[in-house]
Amino acid sequence: MAVERETKLYDVEVKRRRTRAGGGYEPFWKTKTVVDALADNDTEFRCKDCHGVLKLYKTHKVGGPPPYAEHKSKDDSEYCASGLHFRKASDGREPRVSIAPVE
Repeated sequence: MAVERETKLYDVEVKRRRTRAGGGYEPFWKTKTVVDALADNDTEFRCKDCHGVLKLYKTHKVGGPPPYAEHKSKDDSEYCASGLHFRKASDGREPRVSIAPVE
């Protein structure tokens, strides 16, 4: 029996920092494509919808899919609007933020 894989996520949030008006830096999350995030050498990622932990896939095969991300946790995928398990559910569940969101 084939294992179903989650639908690929091509947009993620990456942690950035900006200068505060009073000096110093403050962190913020910026939405980027996985391709751009990898090109910019970003290191902290999260799902743009549920803020859960993601696993990034860098593909280098000719004719293969572009780089993408998937949820690491099935629980996040079950309650994330972008998750495969959420879209397949027929119990009328509502999307929610991850139980362990990336801060």
